[in-house]
Amino acid sequence: EVQLQASGGGLVQAGGSLRVSCAVSGFAYEVNTMGWFRQAPGKEREAVSCITRSTGRTYYADSVKGRFSISKDRAENTVYLQMNSLFPEDTAVYYCAKGSAYDTNFRAYNIWGQGTQVTVSS
Repeated sequence: EVQLQASGGGLVQAGGSLRVSCAVSGFAYEVNTMGWFRQAPGKEREAVSCITRSTGRTYYADSVKGRFSISKDRAENTVYLQMNSLFPEDTAVYYCAKGSAYDTNFRAYNIWGQGTQVTVSS
C-alpha cells in the first residue's frame, strides 16, 4: 500500500520561498499521478499542481504559474513543490496525494498525505 508523508511547510515572509516534499513509500510503481493540493480555512480544497509518473506531464493552477514548480526525484520516491514569490494568499495546508490518472479534481485522488502548513506573512 502506498503511503505519503508531506513535510517542509513553515512560516515565510511574502516574497520568500519554501519547498515542500512528499515522501512516497510502499508500492510506488502503483503511482500514476502525484498532486499537490491546498486548503485554506473556509475554502474548498484546490489543486495546485500535479505531475504524471510516466510522461512527467505537469499541471499548475493559474494562481501559481510561474512561481511554483513540481518535480520528482529519479527514484520517484519523493515529489517536491518549490514555491517562490509567495503571497499571503498562498497560506494554506498543503497536501500531497496519489491519483490513478492526470486529474485536477481532488476526488480523483485516493491516497493522501497528512498535510503541511504553509503560512506567508505580509
